[in-house]
Parts: sequence; structure tokens; C-alpha cells
Amino acid sequence: MQNHLKPPANTGTTLVLGGTGKTGRRIAERLHTLGIDTRIGSRSALPSFDWQDDKNWHQVLEGVTSVYISFAPDLAIPGATKAIQRFVDLAVKQGVKRLVLLSGRGEAEAQACEQVVQATDIEWTIVRASWFMQNFSEGEFLDMIRNGAITLPAADIPEPFIDVNDIADVAVAALTEEGHAYEVYEVTGPRLLTFTQVADEISDSIGREIQYIQVPQDALNQAIKASGAPEEIAWLLNYLFETVLDGRNASLGDGVQKALGRQPADFRDFAQSIATQGCWHPANTKQVS
Repeated sequence: MQNHLKPPANTGTTLVLGGTGKTGRRIAERLHTLGIDTRIGSRSALPSFDWQDDKNWHQVLEGVTSVYISFAPDLAIPGATKAIQRFVDLAVKQGVKRLVLLSGRGEAEAQACEQVVQATDIEWTIVRASWFMQNFSEGEFLDMIRNGAITLPAADIPEPFIDVNDIADVAVAALTEEGHAYEVYEVTGPRLLTFTQVADEISDSIGREIQYIQVPQDALNQAIKASGAPEEIAWLLNYLFETVLDGRNASLGDGVQKALGRQPADFRDFAQSIATQGCWHPANTKQVS
């Protein structure tokens, strides 16, 4: 098994789409540390990158040899497959040699996007991930924890939550090393946890009770609407809770082990680490960096 921290085989420019997001910024940081010429693909970058507007795609891809593809907010969103197809076609045309796609488990739409990447005649790697642990620390559920209760419509069905840092390590290995081409890495954490168990783990780490309260789907819809969240985020959350969390993903993957030769991080270690940073304290409104 190759060590992902060794001198990289890839010496060209690597484009990190979603380079300011949960996975992308961690990948970019690691690539910079390795001395890889790295370009961030985001709406705030120069040149800017927007999945909904391809006017700058040629410029963003200029001189790029490897690409990390992260589609926001999720590959399940209607229209994602067509956007991925357009981008991949252009990337291949402009000389990209390697693609690494962040995908989701149990999502037919995500698997359709995987097939787009797999149909190319260049090197590709699929990183098919379970739900992120960091959704509880720098994402959608952070304020719920600060308020003392995770209130979601999820039933008591387990999910093998993955540390985003593990995703980043796998992606960087696939972007910079030989030996990862044409692999589908199904990356998960080492344990299956229900949302009730997640609440218990967080409670233990911060010494304050966090409850998990299952609410009707309508209650989530009302809360999303009241928050002013974009329609596509509302659609995605409904899709995830109605479709993906139905037991289809209640199993462990071995992608971290296969790609990196080590075990993935456990939720308990993640919770203890985040607890020391104080972002779960009810009086703290600062996001984790």
C-alpha cells in the first residue's frame, strides 16, 4: 500500500472543485503541503467556477492535469448528471489526465454521475462517501447541537458516518499517486451509529445532554422554509431523509483501508476533538475552521 504523504507522482496543476467546502479546502491544504500546484474552483476564486454557468470553464481548466470533482450541493440534485457530463467532456478535451469524483452511497443519481466519469478514456477514481461527521460541527446540524437537541425525521437506522479528513486523505492519494486508477473507494467510518447514538456520543464528549428527537417530515419542511434555505437545499434534505436513510447504507465500506492502509477515524475521536474546540458550547457562535 502506498503512503499518501510520499513525494507525489503528479507534478502538474490540480484543480479542486468546491475548493472552499468541507472536503475541498482540506484537499487543497494537503496538496499545498505536498508542493502540488493547486487551483481552487469556486465562485469566489479567480477565475470563478460555477456549476450553473460554464462561461469560465475553459479558463479554469487551462493547464490542469488532475481534477477533484465535488458537485454542490449534491450529485442527487436534478441536472447534476448533465453538468458533470459537460464538465468531464471539456476536461478530457483540454488534456486532463486524471479525475477523482466525490460521490454518495445509495444514490441512483450519484451513480449515474460515476458512470459519466468511468466512461472516459483517462484515469479516474470514485470516492463514494457516507454521511460526513462534520455535518455536526461545521454544517447543517451545528445549531441543533448548540440548542441541545438534534431534531430530524430520521428513523432509528444506523449510518457509518465518515470523517471528512479521511475523505481528503483518500482523494489526495488518488490525485497524486499511482495505483488508484479505476478504483471505487467506498469510504465509511468504522462503526454504524443511529442519530440517537450520535447524540449520546456528543453528549459524552461535551458533558452536556444532547437529545435526538425524531420529528415528522412536515416539521422539517416548515423549519427549512422558515430558515430561508434555498429550494435545492430543502429538496436535498427531504430526499436524503426520505430515500437514502432507509437502511440501504447500513453497512461498512473498506475504502479508507484499501486506499490508505489504515483504519478510518471513529466518531468518538471526532467528537472529543471537536469538543475541545468549543464550537458545541451553547454560547459559542463561531464555526469550526
